[in-house]
Amino acid sequence: MRKLKAGLVVLMATALVAAIFGVGSQALFTDSAPVGSNTFDTGTLDITTSPTSAIWTAVTAGAPGDRATGPLTVNNAGSLQLRYAVTGSNTSSTLAGAMNLRIALRGGASCDFPYHNTDGTNTTLTDDTQLYSGLLSTAALIGNNAQGNQSGDRTLNGGASENLCFGVVLPLSAGNTLQGLSNTTTFTFDAEQTSNNP
Repeated sequence: MRKLKAGLVVLMATALVAAIFGVGSQALFTDSAPVGSNTFDTGTLDITTSPTSAIWTAVTAGAPGDRATGPLTVNNAGSLQLRYAVTGSNTSSTLAGAMNLRIALRGGASCDFPYHNTDGTNTTLTDDTQLYSGLLSTAALIGNNAQGNQSGDRTLNGGASENLCFGVVLPLSAGNTLQGLSNTTTFTFDAEQTSNNP
């Protein structure tokens, strides 16, 4: 009986102590200070062209002295400033190697076409600024698509655009070995961010 009473006393004492300390911890003042709105948004890098294909009207049954020209708009549809370079590839290295290409930045309301005389020499530009003049078969046309700022790279701010002009010619001096050939040129515009990319 004494052991039972002693056990009850211990249990009651333990419960009392727990109650006291429990009530005490609930009575403490607490507070917190949330710091939200720590936003980190990334920008976008998006280069587009207009048109997306066929800068000049396709030439069929072309002959020495024939020329083709066309304008193209380069757009930075993203929010980040970009720099871009232009490369070219051809399906016929033989024909492309006999043709001349000229690319310029349009300076007025329209391009200073035709860009070439029938003999393949360059015409005089009035408003446009020449960016490339040479063989159509050349791979690196404007700037350099290696990472970083390279000579000739073009820079466009977010939302900005610029107008380029393209002209090609098969010079009058083209030989008989070029008869019956077909070439398709693909121009590739490679862009990269300028921020943190010197």
